[in-house]
Amino acid sequence: MRLAFMGSPDFSVPALRALHGAGHEIAAVYTQPPRPAGRGQALARCPVHVAAEAMGLAVHHPASLKRDPAAQAAFAALGLDAAVVAAYGLILPQSMLDAPRRGCLNIHASLLPRWRGAGPIQAAVLAGDDETGVTIMQMDAGLDTGAMLLEGAVPIGPHTTAADLHDALSSLGAGLVLRALAENPPPRAQPADGATYAPKLSRADSPLDWNRPAEELDRRVRALTPWPGTTCRLGDDVLKVLEAEPVASAGVPGTVLEGLTIACGTGALRLLRVQRAGRGPVAADAYLRGSPVPAGTALGLV
Repeated sequence: MRLAFMGSPDFSVPALRALHGAGHEIAAVYTQPPRPAGRGQALARCPVHVAAEAMGLAVHHPASLKRDPAAQAAFAALGLDAAVVAAYGLILPQSMLDAPRRGCLNIHASLLPRWRGAGPIQAAVLAGDDETGVTIMQMDAGLDTGAMLLEGAVPIGPHTTAADLHDALSSLGAGLVLRALAENPPPRAQPADGATYAPKLSRADSPLDWNRPAEELDRRVRALTPWPGTTCRLGDDVLKVLEAEPVASAGVPGTVLEGLTIACGTGALRLLRVQRAGRGPVAADAYLRGSPVPAGTALGLV
């Protein structure tokens, strides 16, 4: 089948590799443009760009599609059977949605209509959902509102992190989109109710609010690691909290009970692995050996 692939981050790479490995003709790969990264701010290609070039595929990285009629015309001229979209990052105008013979198929990392939007993996963990999954969706002009073709579910356990789900859903999506192309299942409209939205996260979401219940903060740590991360201030240190667990204890929210166990609005959160700015990750006991923290210490605002 003659395809275009449209994706940018690590999440998208397994699907591209699966499509290429299955013998589909990848006529073009679309990614986000290279952007400055690192201390030197050198232009860096996104993971899909790197993977596509390694496969010898033609890569396009327009800064915009809606404002680029030439890019739209070039896409239509590819004569595609379908386009596969996975976390691409640009909105496709209607002319591009309509151009492939079988339309544009999106690999969305949730069980639609739950968690439409930019951050479905993190949102499922934050909400304490028991499961999430991948939906292969026929794209339309709405925000993740298109008809569903295939679904697959993944459980969320008490220790599941967003990073765990990212890898599981990425692999699941690669397999499901191969099935969708091969089986051409009939589209099913999304349910009229039950839609929820997962907003895009930023560093403004990182500080931990110790007035919240410990179980909620535990989910927050698991959802926001590795990015944008969760943070707190302990003395002169701004700590990134990489791993934690809720425990049955009580005290004034935001104060140290013992070690790195912090009282919350309900219960307490024991920090298990942390990272100072500019340092590597360390276990809590290693941090305490270098920086003892007396009980009763109040954590400050980041």
